[in-house]
Amino acid sequence: MGSIDATELGSEKKPNPGKATILAIGKAFPQQLVMQEYLVDGYFKTTNCDDPELKQKLTRLCKTTTVKTRYVVMSEEILNKYPELATEGGSTVKQRLDICNDAVTEMAVEASRACIENWGRSISDITHLVYVSSSEARLPGGDLYLAKGLGLSPETHRVLLYFVGCSGGVAGLRVAKDIAENNPGSRVLLATSETTIIGFKPPSADRPYDLVGVALFGDGAGAMIIGSDPDPVREKPLFELHTAIQNFLPDTEKTIDGKLTEQGINFTLSRELPQIIEDNVDSFCKKLIGKAGLAHKDYNQMFWAVHPGGPAILNRMEKRLNLSPEKLSPSRRALMDYGNASSNSIVYVLEYMLEESRKARNMNEGGNEWGLILAFGPGVTFEGIVARNIDV
Repeated sequence: MGSIDATELGSEKKPNPGKATILAIGKAFPQQLVMQEYLVDGYFKTTNCDDPELKQKLTRLCKTTTVKTRYVVMSEEILNKYPELATEGGSTVKQRLDICNDAVTEMAVEASRACIENWGRSISDITHLVYVSSSEARLPGGDLYLAKGLGLSPETHRVLLYFVGCSGGVAGLRVAKDIAENNPGSRVLLATSETTIIGFKPPSADRPYDLVGVALFGDGAGAMIIGSDPDPVREKPLFELHTAIQNFLPDTEKTIDGKLTEQGINFTLSRELPQIIEDNVDSFCKKLIGKAGLAHKDYNQMFWAVHPGGPAILNRMEKRLNLSPEKLSPSRRALMDYGNASSNSIVYVLEYMLEESRKARNMNEGGNEWGLILAFGPGVTFEGIVARNIDV
């Protein structure tokens, strides 16, 4: 397929002037670690359900997701305090939001502090905050509570992205990139935080997709610092965010459908989603690479940081784009260790990508400088960024 001609875009591992870079990464998780092999018995016990057919279905789903471990906010203490969360049909949205609003703030603060510590500069140097979550609803929003929890300056400019779903992390990166590049000297804190309690329900044959969520989704938070023209003394850039685009597919609004009800969030996910992504991902990647000015594409000469929506999506992408198996390794590792953590997942994928890149460098193996950061969310919306690995 040819090779990438990046000579005019900067081939040395130094950030291009004015281009946004990721300067630090951090993450945080709740205390409850769920082992997938014990999930089925625990879930049916806590929801007082003994339906053998549903239990068998969840057992099959747990094996196909490839998830091994996940972190969740839900605990025995919460269920003892709010037993109505494990029963059918009650009006529980207030209780859920009381739990979720506090939990996502706590995790976002912890992830942000870890990120700021990794960054090495003062918290007072943060000028902008982009906050992403599909797990809370309140006014004022979680961005203000995060700013308060961190002690950010009241002059910090805030952007709030609610209910963007699995594409939220890359959408937040796109917004942070625009802010950083249009405000010289700015430093943007991007924080994502999610919990599944907003949609936790007992098993029901009337809601088959709920079992997919039980088998796949996890909780946690992520954070990144984004800024252009890094200080060579105080900052160590990791990735340059070169070009970002967003596309939605017309007439796919019902493919990923979520509604906030008195019983929390109800999700439905079309079986056609993996096929829709497979049918459109190549043309989207070509458009993204073209806008970045890369002369030719060779997908296997690029790195791939892809939101791990599920194994079916990753498998279809790998086949459609003819990717070598190792290309999606960071995504598969993130899925295995954390489940689909919605907007947080891209943070975990990028962290694994850095780990694998550094290991290859230590073994004197060449890595890929250029690559794509991708996610897919409601709409169906494609988010993509052409990026450079400039971690040295």
